[in-house]
Amino acid sequence: MTKVTMYLGELTCPSCLTKIQTALKKQGVAEVKILFNTGKVIIRVNGERPTAAVLEQAITDLGYKVMKVRVKEEAK
Repeated sequence: MTKVTMYLGELTCPSCLTKIQTALKKQGVAEVKILFNTGKVIIRVNGERPTAAVLEQAITDLGYKVMKVRVKEEAK
C-alpha cells in the first residue's frame, strides 16, 4: 500500500472536505483522511494506481492549491 500525504492551502469550509474526498474516491483510492485545521490530506492507495500526480491533479482541478506532496511505501 502507498501512503500519499498532501498539504493544501487553507480549507475554508466543511464542504471543501466533501468535494476533495469525492474527487479522490472517484480515482479509486482505498482511504482518504482530511485534517481540516492543517490542510493535510492523507491518502492510501492499493497498488500503483492512481499515482500521486493524478491525485494532485484531481485536487487542483477543484481549485485547491497543493503546497507539498510526500509519497511513502508502507510495509505489508
